[in-house]
Amino acid sequence: MSGRSALTRARVRAAWSFLAPMLIVLALVAGWPLVRTIYFSFTNANLSDLSNVKFIGFENYLAVYDGEWAGLLADGYWWRAVANTIRFTIVSIALETFLGFVVALVLNAEFYGRGLVRAAVLIPWAIPTIVSAKMWGWMLHDQFGIINDLLMRLDLISAPIAWTADPNIAMWAVILVDVWKTTPFMALLILAGLQMLPGDIYEAAYIDGVSPIRVFFKVTLPLVWPAVMVAVIFRALDAMRIFDLIYVLTSNTRETASMSIYARQQLVDFQEVGMGSAASTLLFLVIALFTIIAIFVGKVKLGQES
Repeated sequence: MSGRSALTRARVRAAWSFLAPMLIVLALVAGWPLVRTIYFSFTNANLSDLSNVKFIGFENYLAVYDGEWAGLLADGYWWRAVANTIRFTIVSIALETFLGFVVALVLNAEFYGRGLVRAAVLIPWAIPTIVSAKMWGWMLHDQFGIINDLLMRLDLISAPIAWTADPNIAMWAVILVDVWKTTPFMALLILAGLQMLPGDIYEAAYIDGVSPIRVFFKVTLPLVWPAVMVAVIFRALDAMRIFDLIYVLTSNTRETASMSIYARQQLVDFQEVGMGSAASTLLFLVIALFTIIAIFVGKVKLGQES
């Protein structure tokens, strides 16, 4: 027993020795900037004068000046950015998960040229976000865009539509572009889960005469659920901090501004390091909360299925 415990301790020490360099680099690259950001959120730091930084507590988050509420949590623009970010995240992830599942099921089937189709499906995801945003920006242009031209030729619309300038549909245009670009990522992760499923289960279901729909909901979906949750969590982490796609397509409009765009505006346009850091800190907390909820829901779902 003592020899076995000594071997276990030796393996643990070896594991930590291998992980230590990575953890140190991660602490320097990610941990230190995060700590500095949180610190600046409690100060009056300004890019014009970083030498005279004073600690002001929670005033960047919420404070009372002359009988009126001020700060980040009292800013309607911030809450509009929060609503835009959550709306974008929920809608885009729901669509991408559904379409990704459909694409993954198709790519998991046996057919001629499957390898070529799998490679072609990944092209939208491989294109850099800025490039795809500029490409779609021209395609959605109200005067020169091919989308309006095609819809008018089909008599679906009577006049060009300003897809990225109209406040009522601009966010939907952004979601459309994001779904086009990121659905292959979801399909890739879900396909990896489908490839791991044992084939004898499906053979038994086929012999028993179980319908394909029932097999999907009773066999495929429960078994592939962990892969789906991994895909959803990764997409949530990425979608909650959306910046480049919205900024390129719609710039600084309030109707589509995300939390990242709000933080960038405070930091760069207004040079308010304190307010920008406070917005970034809250964004980090929202992402962490969203991830914890997703993991909890996934565990509950797995517990119910088991």
